[in-house]
Amino acid sequence: MFISPFNVVLFDLDGTLVDTAPDLGYALNTLLEQEGHQPLDHARIRPVASHGSAGLLKLGFGIEKEDPVYPALQQRFLSLYAENIARESALFIGMQQVLESLAANDIRWGVVTNKPSFLTIPLMEALQLTESAACIVSADTTPYSKPHPAPMLHACELLDAKPVDCIYIGDAERDIQAAHNAQMRSVVALYGYISETDDPESWQADCLINHPHEILQWI
Repeated sequence: MFISPFNVVLFDLDGTLVDTAPDLGYALNTLLEQEGHQPLDHARIRPVASHGSAGLLKLGFGIEKEDPVYPALQQRFLSLYAENIARESALFIGMQQVLESLAANDIRWGVVTNKPSFLTIPLMEALQLTESAACIVSADTTPYSKPHPAPMLHACELLDAKPVDCIYIGDAERDIQAAHNAQMRSVVALYGYISETDDPESWQADCLINHPHEILQWI
């Protein structure tokens, strides 16, 4: 047992708790091939995986949300992804041990993600994480998404916890902004989907980690 100042650890989902890039990339490349384009290397897709369908479709097709073809391509992408949501996705190496250690020390953990619930819940169920998660807050659980503090504060309400007792771990600037906005402590998961243009040190997180096992060292 160890004594921690935190009794709740909240995770971003894609790129922090679970490595979903392989399946997001599979869906994008399948769609590209269906449209007569060449598939992209995984190394190009991985840094964009945290940005959801908008970021991936921009990468693959060079389109924005305002483009007339965007809605139809997005729907097809989401359908392909939903059908293959746990094809290769898995907890990051070392994360299972982290979750087990949190449980052994009576520290609850949950997920706050900008992934919509129709994708979040099947993924969590497929990875057998639903029962052990103390809360799951998706993009459509509240009227707002990160970096707005509403999802973070909703997680606190579900767990009857104060923000000061929580720590949030994420791999995108909006994750750290959301933690700041909710007055939670924050950690950047550098092992996640960090792009070459990102500058995590400027995000003013409380800590930056290179591997999941460092979570236990920090809390």
